[in-house]
Parts: sequence; structure tokens; C-alpha cells
Amino acid sequence: MRRTTLLLAALTLLVATPASVPAAPAPDVPRAGARAEVHSVGGCELFPPDNPWNRRIDARPVWRWSDAIVGKQAAGHDLHLDLGTTEDYYGIPVNVVEEDQPLLPLRFGVDGEDYRDESDRGAVFVPTDAAIEGGSAGDPDPEEGDRHVITVRRGTCDLVELYAAERVRDASGRVVAWRAAAAARWDLSSNRLRPAGWTSADAAGLPILPGLLSYDEAASGRITHALRFTLPSARHAYTWPARHCGPSGNTAADLPAYGLRFRLPRSFPARRYTGAARAIVVAMKRYGLVYADQGSAMYVTGTADPRWADALDQFRARPLDGRALEVVKPWRRVVRC
Repeated sequence: MRRTTLLLAALTLLVATPASVPAAPAPDVPRAGARAEVHSVGGCELFPPDNPWNRRIDARPVWRWSDAIVGKQAAGHDLHLDLGTTEDYYGIPVNVVEEDQPLLPLRFGVDGEDYRDESDRGAVFVPTDAAIEGGSAGDPDPEEGDRHVITVRRGTCDLVELYAAERVRDASGRVVAWRAAAAARWDLSSNRLRPAGWTSADAAGLPILPGLLSYDEAASGRITHALRFTLPSARHAYTWPARHCGPSGNTAADLPAYGLRFRLPRSFPARRYTGAARAIVVAMKRYGLVYADQGSAMYVTGTADPRWADALDQFRARPLDGRALEVVKPWRRVVRC
């Protein structure tokens, strides 16, 4: 996250989804006049259609710093789908709860990290048995890693995301609260951003959930949102819709500010891939990648699912080098911190 260590965040959406449909070809150009459907989790659309995550960027101009930024950290690194096929601990689970889910107190401060001054406080609708990133059925309480907890509440359609989360137990072992280093709440029906300068469960001050890859969405042949990805070093700056800066001292213009949008050019040959792999490539052309956190170069995050095997095999057989990317001109100015 905002830490200088690399984030190896493989993400798993453990959400009940409809049965998958056969992977359909993903055309490079959608039907004229067609309105893209907003991806949903738990019956809730992930933000309005005009939200930045849901906006196409294939027609936006290339930024003047594109070559320098791509050449610095993306070029020479292949696209890595940071998602597993069988490991139950490999990813960030997504918990979905009902509207009447009981609230639990939220405390702050984990392993010396405490971002309560940039967090949304108060009780949270995170269940006592919520899945934590890095946990597993046999060991649900990991002791290291980013330990994200993502929870969507049906009906009210709001989202809470925790960073470095852990359960708080009383003397009898009963879970009585949650503790985290940072917490962010989102109204999924609103485009409202966090206050300027605030982080979230992700370093950029952005929500994590809308940028995750879902197998069922990819298998449908159409991904209608930007994808979350990481590069090793962020600039001490951000651009809309991000709200938080990279590490102090990182002032070079060839470092990416949080919130920058990368994409594949229209000329990139998506037809060399098929099925879910092709849908991912087309999404990278239409909606692009959002720079959301420091981490390994060219890691795109998504769900763990055994059905990803074919897409993973295709990207191994036909690697997609980061030098193919370009940075689009930001919608708004880059804020130097």
C-alpha cells in the first residue's frame, strides 16, 4: 500500500455468483449505441455508470509523459494476472451481508500502522466470520500481509474496506470487534470521493472492489470497468479520482502518480487471445488500468477460480509486455504533495 514494500496482492472474490456461461468472443468495438452494463456484486451496481471506474478511455489522448512512465517500470515486465486457480488463501475475499447485519466496533492500530486520521470511523457491518485476505479455511486469521477485508451490504448497497484487519476477541475467544490500520466506506450509488489527501484500504485512496477481475464477468466476453494494477514505485502525487500521494521523496516526473490510467492502444491485436483472456485484453484497451498501489510490476488483480487456467496459460504462451501500454492524459491536473 502506502508502504514502500512491494504488494503481492492476489485477489479473490468469494461472492456467490450465477452459474458461468460459455466464454463468448469479445469484439473490439461494441454495438453502436449500446450502453455498457455496470458490474454488480451482491445485487449492487459498483458505482454509477459515469463513475471513473466505469468510463471508457480508448478515445482519450496519450499523455506527454507516457513513454517515460511506461519505460521506467512497465516495459520489460509481462502482464501478470495476480489470481489463483486452487489456493483458498490466494486473494482478497469479498464478503456480502444482508441489510440487517449486526454492527461491530472498529478499533485502529495494527503492527505500528495507524491511519485513523484518514479513516472512516464507527461500527462496521463486517461479520465475525468475515474472510480476510491471506486467510484460508484452515487458518482464517493471517498474521502478515495486507489482510484486506471487503464487505458489501445488500439493500443499502454500501461498501466497507479495511486494511491490515484482525479480529478482536474477548477472554473467552468470542469476536467482539474488528481492528484495522485503515478503513474506508463507500456509497455504491454515489460518485463521492474521499477527502483530498486521505488514503483508503488501498494506497491511492480508491476503492478496491470495482477494479477486481471476476471470472464470470470475463467469461461473459465483456468487462465494463477499469482494472486495478500495481507498479513498484509511485510518485509523491495523485490525480483524480485518487486522493492520496505516493511516498515522500519520489518526485521524478517519470514515476506514476496514483490514479493515472494506462491502456493498450487500439492497434493492439486482441484476436491473438480467446475467451476470458481476450475479454481482459479488450478491457485494457477500452477501460484501461488504474494505478492504485505500489507492488510488483504489471500485476493485475482479480479472483481466484479454477476456471482461470486457460487464460493464465494463454498469457504464458503469448506474454503481454508492459511496453505495449500507454498513459492517457489525466482528466484533471496532477496534485503534487
